[in-house]
Amino acid sequence: MADRPLTLTPTCPFCGLPIARPKEQTVHRPNEMPVGSCPCGAVYACDLTGHNLGAAFIEALVYSCNMDWDLAWGLLPEEDYQEKVIEKYDFDTHLIVPGGFYEGRKVSGALYFIKLQPDILEVTLNGKRQKKTQALPPEARFAGTIEATRPARKYTNKEIEELVREFRVEALLDIARTDLQIIRRLQRLLYSSDALMRFRAADILGKAAAVIAVRDAQIITGLLQRLLNAVTDPGACGWGAIDAAGAIIAHLPHTFAGYIPFLYQLLLDTGLRSQTLRALGTIAEARPDLIRPAALRFLPFLEDADPATRGYAARLLGNLVTTAARDKLLALRTDSHPVVLYANGSLQYTTVGELASAALAKLQVFNPCGGAPVFQENPDAPQNQGPGRDRHGQ
Repeated sequence: MADRPLTLTPTCPFCGLPIARPKEQTVHRPNEMPVGSCPCGAVYACDLTGHNLGAAFIEALVYSCNMDWDLAWGLLPEEDYQEKVIEKYDFDTHLIVPGGFYEGRKVSGALYFIKLQPDILEVTLNGKRQKKTQALPPEARFAGTIEATRPARKYTNKEIEELVREFRVEALLDIARTDLQIIRRLQRLLYSSDALMRFRAADILGKAAAVIAVRDAQIITGLLQRLLNAVTDPGACGWGAIDAAGAIIAHLPHTFAGYIPFLYQLLLDTGLRSQTLRALGTIAEARPDLIRPAALRFLPFLEDADPATRGYAARLLGNLVTTAARDKLLALRTDSHPVVLYANGSLQYTTVGELASAALAKLQVFNPCGGAPVFQENPDAPQNQGPGRDRHGQ
């Protein structure tokens, strides 16, 4: 019996989530194509033949702009939207058929994806969501709704940078409640040559994400995707991106905990390892239970050649109360290599040995008799130790 052809479930090229079958809209127009949407904010049009990609592009772009043709034709690729194409799509079975043939039929359909940048998405959000509700089945709809809020004023890059430099967190969060442009302006500062500026921007971006997500989590989904893409793209600069991703997940763990395994994969890259452990440490301070099941995979990093990797691993394992790390932490107590931490708007200078001693103290607090560890639902809570609250910046 002949083998069945290889098939794949269609997924969004921007976020990786499975997508719903595209559907025709309620209001029909000549030559229109079936459309769909992903919870991450992307929309897509289906070219059944694969020979009309130009028309599919227009269909997806205009649909993403709430059928506003003037707005659509005024947008610029990359600056205002991203585009991707998935080929070999079979509309009848809602499958991707890489071989191009399925049960004797040639499969040549395509899905054309458009994803607007957050500020453009905000302009079209209300009307576009109404049209998506008409076009999509219930399981493909995003549950949240917001009312677009016109900001009282626009803030320049220079003004936002000055507020970050002064660490005026509340003022920046007030701006985030009305002006979504703050996302881009803070993201720009993640690539500053000033390390403290990068740390502060990542910290505030995490807090601002929590504010904006109350209105629309899709915008933050897109932000998180861009940050992680910046890390993995060989041609992009990922400065500050991992710290920002960690801050976002720490402030919105119920929404974005699913991205934590992606951070685990970054640990394979020696150039990203110390930053990733630092970000995981930030998440562990807020929700250690999300990372504790993976604690043993961090043990080898206590013996890494890089001092920052050793220090951040010690901090992380202390926050996770990983008793299996005790012997390795004891061996690090005399390690005098310097490590820089960020906490509450400031850089703090410590050593690998001090971080190891602080981690051991946490293990001792929760296991004072040296027997089996006593785990609590949130073991960090009794110590009231958030970022930088003890003298070691734990």
